[in-house]
Formats: sequence, structure tokens, C-alpha cells
Amino acid sequence: MWRYIIQIIVFQLVFLLVYESFLKKETFFKANRWYLLLTPVLSLILPFASFTALSEVLPASAVTAINNTIKLPEVFIGGNQPQVQQLPTVHIKAEKTGAVNWWLVAYALGSFMSLLLFLKRWRVIGKLFQFKAEDKKDFKIVEIPNSRVAFTFLKTVFLGSDISAKEREYILAHELIHVSQKHSLDLLVFEILKVLFWFNPLVYIFQNRIAALHEFIADEAVVKKTSKKQYFNQLLNSAFDTQNLSFTNQFFNQSLIKKRIVMLQKNKSTTIAKFKFLLVLPLLAMMLIYVSCSDERDVSSDDPTGDIDNLISKIQNKDNLSEDEKIELVKVLQAVEEKMEGTSFKEENKVYEVRGWADTNDVPFAVIEEVPVFPGCEYLKSNQERKECMSQKIAEFVAKEFDTKIGNDLLEEGDLVRVIVQFKIDETGNIRDIRARAPVPELEEEAKRVVNSLPQMTPGKQRGKAVGVVYSLPISFTNG
Repeated sequence: MWRYIIQIIVFQLVFLLVYESFLKKETFFKANRWYLLLTPVLSLILPFASFTALSEVLPASAVTAINNTIKLPEVFIGGNQPQVQQLPTVHIKAEKTGAVNWWLVAYALGSFMSLLLFLKRWRVIGKLFQFKAEDKKDFKIVEIPNSRVAFTFLKTVFLGSDISAKEREYILAHELIHVSQKHSLDLLVFEILKVLFWFNPLVYIFQNRIAALHEFIADEAVVKKTSKKQYFNQLLNSAFDTQNLSFTNQFFNQSLIKKRIVMLQKNKSTTIAKFKFLLVLPLLAMMLIYVSCSDERDVSSDDPTGDIDNLISKIQNKDNLSEDEKIELVKVLQAVEEKMEGTSFKEENKVYEVRGWADTNDVPFAVIEEVPVFPGCEYLKSNQERKECMSQKIAEFVAKEFDTKIGNDLLEEGDLVRVIVQFKIDETGNIRDIRARAPVPELEEEAKRVVNSLPQMTPGKQRGKAVGVVYSLPISFTNG
């Protein structure tokens, strides 16, 4: 959800910057109107757009690198590369709680307040309809007694009774342009966006810009039928009451008078200036490529490191390989396994593996003569049986001890994240050198706490001597 909102705001900001930098001063008022009307709505749709063909232009890994900075491979200095035993993934699902989503509450409250403000302004308009109305062919005029208001809403022109006949002539010609071109509908679109995206200041700026364009369009049409000088004098010398109604087109708006006169005095923009609108095409292309390439896809449930474990087991059981050859082959495979663990992050309803690491030269688990033994697994004879027993016991222990409530305030409901924990069972059977990597620090600390509380084990042995063995434990955590 946050990713979607941020993309909307960024896309709208880019479109708005293009307008302010290249289009605002041009006299293509109608084209600018459609630009300001369509681009905010287009920004709501673009984050959902995804095209496979475009995703091939820029690999997803490149987008990840852009978002998370480029990370170089780990460099090992002194001795051989570390050997880490990969334990099966522990799946933990947090129980749903009755915790209040305060972000949702704040959004709903803001939308409700925005809706109330809109309905309040709508009520003001409704009260004005009770005054005397004069029906025309395609519109009607409502006369407001003892007032000098002048504005339009939909097909109705509201005029104060204190406006003189001469002023009324200019104003009515101006307001009828708003009626015929349905400018009120544009403003109502932004009123809806303000209710839904009340927290986004760009929506208010877009509405302000399109309201100004409405006045430029109407002024341009009026001066084609009358003298510019007379119309300027009318704008400068008239003083009208105004209504605080953001979805109406008001003839007299003090902040716009100077801009309207400046625009009326400008020369027509050249035809070649229309090519500025082509700037939208590369912008759209870049946005679509970004969205298509950063569209996270579900990670396969098949763990490729499991295949490597199988290969290691086969190497271990080969009779025609020397002990040194086995160790070298296992080291190569485990080095490949290390590179397969990618750097990434958490997103809603997706799993992204986080890179593990190691920094020890202990004996590889796959070729060790006697693997470490978890309490309760001593009666088993073979390394394979003890390995499976240890995996099961650790999974049960972690699932039981992990505090599932920790995700309530950190993750959204349905989020699926992966925590990688690395630890060493040393020569005495104790747990040490615990490291963890997770999308949020709190999950890292909780994973370390749980692993640190594992019971003391019987250490692994090689040629009769106790040795340390390093393990990597993936934890898949689902919130709710």
C-alpha cells in the first residue's frame, strides 16, 4: 500500500513539474486543461500497469540495485571460504490479533473530514438555488439578492442583484464559457480526489492550476467578441463578493486577476511549442518500464539450496573420492550456494530472501565424521538421521519460542518476510557468533534471542577432535 501511494505522489509530482517548467506559460489552454485533468488520474493507474515486454528492457535486479544501492560481493581474506550448513526453513505464522490499524484509522478520519467539508460547501450551493431563477435554453441564471457574487456551477450561473447591467453583460459572456465547456466537472473530479487522497498536497495544486486555466479559456473566448481594453478595465475596476467554493468557477478571484490580464496580453504560442507535449511520451515510457521491472513476483517455493544439499550428500557417499577431494568439491558447491542468496527487501504478500554470510574456517558439515547432536537425538546412529533430528528439533524450538506479536506493529497483515540467522555450534557445543539479517532490526534481534536460547549440544567431531560447525537458518515469518 505504501509503495503504491509513494508511486502515485512521485508520478504526479513529475507530471506537475513538466507542466510548471514547460507548459504553464504557453497559450494552449485547452490542451493544458486536458493535461492537468488526465495526468493525475493516469498516475493512479500507472502503478498497476505491468508489461512483460517492458520488463525485459531493464532487469528486475537492476531496479533492486537502484532502490537499495549496488552491493559488491563479500571478500574473504586469509584462509579458505567459510562453510555453512543450511538448515530447512522454519515457517512461523503470527496469529491474527484485534490490534487497531491506526494508519487506517487516520486515513479514514481524514477522508471523512474531507467529505464533510465537501458536503458543507455543497449545502451552501443548495441554499443558493432557493433564490429566483431564470431558465434559459441551455442554462439558468440564479439572482442572489443584495450581493455582487458571480460564479458558475454546472449549468447554473449565480449573479448578484447589485451587479450593473454593463458588468452583467461581460460576466455572463464569461460564465457561459464555463457552462458550455463543463468546467465544473473538472473541479468535481478533484474534489473526489481530495476526499480519497486528502493527505496529498499535489491534488490541491492540480485543482488550483486547472481552475486558473478555466479562467484563461473563458477570457480568451470573450475577448474574441469584445475589446481587450474594455475587458481589462472591467477586470480591474469591478469588485465582487466571492464564495469559498473550490468546485465553482468564480469570475472575480483577486489572486487570478493579474495572471488573467498577463495571459490575455501574451502572444499566441507558436505551433512548434506544441512539441513540448511530446515530453509526456518518454515520461510514460520510463514510468511503465519502472513499474513493469519493479513488479515483485512471488518467489518460488522450491529452495535451490536443497538441490545443492543433495549434491553434497552424493559427494559424501562417493567411495572413489579422497577425503580432500570431497572437501574441495563441497567447498565449491557451498560457495555457489552463498552466491545464490540475494540481497533484497520485504513487500506486501511477497518473500524476498536476505543474504547470509559466514566468517569461519571450520569443518564442512557434509564431510564431518560426527555431526553436532541436539539433545534428544543421541540415540540415532548415522549422521543423516542426526541431521534430520536436529533440523526438526530446531524448527520446533524456534516456532515455539519466537514472539509472533512482534510483527503486529512492524508489518502489514499478510506480509511474508524471510529472516536469515547464522550461528556456530562451537567445540564445546555452545551457540555463539550469532548473526541475523532481516527487513527490520526488531526481527533480527528476536531471531538472535531465540537462537541464543537453544540448548547446549554435543559438538561435532573430526578425527576424534571436537570442532565448530556453522549453520544458516532461514525463518519464514507471516504476519497474520
